[in-house]
Amino acid sequence: MIDAEEDRRLLEDMGLRPVINASGYPSRLGGGHLAPSVVAAMSAAARTFVPIAEMQAKASELIAELLGAEAGCVASGADACLTIAAAACITRSDLAAMDRLPDTTGLRNEIVVHRAHRNAFDHALRVTGARFVEFGYLGPASGVGAYKWQMDAAFSERTAAAYYVDMPTSSVIDFASFVEIAHDHGVPVIVDAAPTPLPPANLRRWIDLGADLVAYAGGKFIGGPAASGFLAGRRDLVRAATMQQQDAFVHPEVFVPPFSGGSDTTQEPPHQGLGRILKVGREEIAGLMAALRLIATRDFKAEMRSRARISEKLAKVVSDCGVPGVNVTYDEISCAVTIFFETAQQAAHVVRSLEEGAPRIFVQNTRIYERAIRMMPHCVRDEEVEPMAERLRHCLLSLPRPDR
Repeated sequence: MIDAEEDRRLLEDMGLRPVINASGYPSRLGGGHLAPSVVAAMSAAARTFVPIAEMQAKASELIAELLGAEAGCVASGADACLTIAAAACITRSDLAAMDRLPDTTGLRNEIVVHRAHRNAFDHALRVTGARFVEFGYLGPASGVGAYKWQMDAAFSERTAAAYYVDMPTSSVIDFASFVEIAHDHGVPVIVDAAPTPLPPANLRRWIDLGADLVAYAGGKFIGGPAASGFLAGRRDLVRAATMQQQDAFVHPEVFVPPFSGGSDTTQEPPHQGLGRILKVGREEIAGLMAALRLIATRDFKAEMRSRARISEKLAKVVSDCGVPGVNVTYDEISCAVTIFFETAQQAAHVVRSLEEGAPRIFVQNTRIYERAIRMMPHCVRDEEVEPMAERLRHCLLSLPRPDR
């Protein structure tokens, strides 16, 4: 049973000030809520020792079954999974190459990517020593943005992978064609699926359409620990990724490589690989496994109805305030409530007022430059709705008018 008041008191005793999370699953707030069974699994793992390699093996089975993949592994977030995915595509099973990263001299180190898919998170791939080769264009003069012949021309003897991001844009080639072109060149496809929401069919579609390695966030839609993510895909590539992440400080005589058996089994361990900095503890692996197992029993339609009810109430609060120049929209698919202001300064003022008041409320502030803020209900508890609605009403009614 969740005791929110007790949780709050414990944190306040540590000098911390809890907030109402009305911004979805942002990393700056530590992801989403953890179900009691997830917390229990983490607590059990914290009090008990299990070899990490054995936990990863069981997690791999669970990930593979859920997504229809050959194998999987757990790392410290979706970005961490992208890093070890890129490393795996560069080195494959070559232990000497693993030992050299991020020095990619003489290795395949190019990753083909839509120019429209470049983003602030792709440091995760470039930290391996990889170099992006972009194709396509942006802007009104670019037409459809990217053509198949442009992608085809981007491949060379140095291409290690092709990279695709689950983000809304019309300037990219459809994913099925993207996979086909990459595979025609014998190159694996990496997908950043951190933004991909449940239900499981959404997660599976990347594997179903031929992706070779897919990186998922564990602490967002999945409901696992914030510092967790998982990689799913081809066994040989997941194995190469795992080899570069797991603790390999072991004598060759007792070394048991991941996914032992088959022709690709090495007899010696690598030294600590690039992915060593992205390791997860037994608590995160256990918590993620519990969250993955819980997916089968979750009522996603009920979750959507609950979010919709909260968002509709918040949108009504904004409308009822009737503040001149302030408008609101509600998206039924994402359940996002977007509030538009006359100026960016007004939007920033409301964000600051919500964050500094009582209760403290954090919303999405990334659209202030568009004179807008967004509220997402995914992590709002029922008992938080009324206090949040009242605070929002107060902030809007006390909003300074812009200078004319």
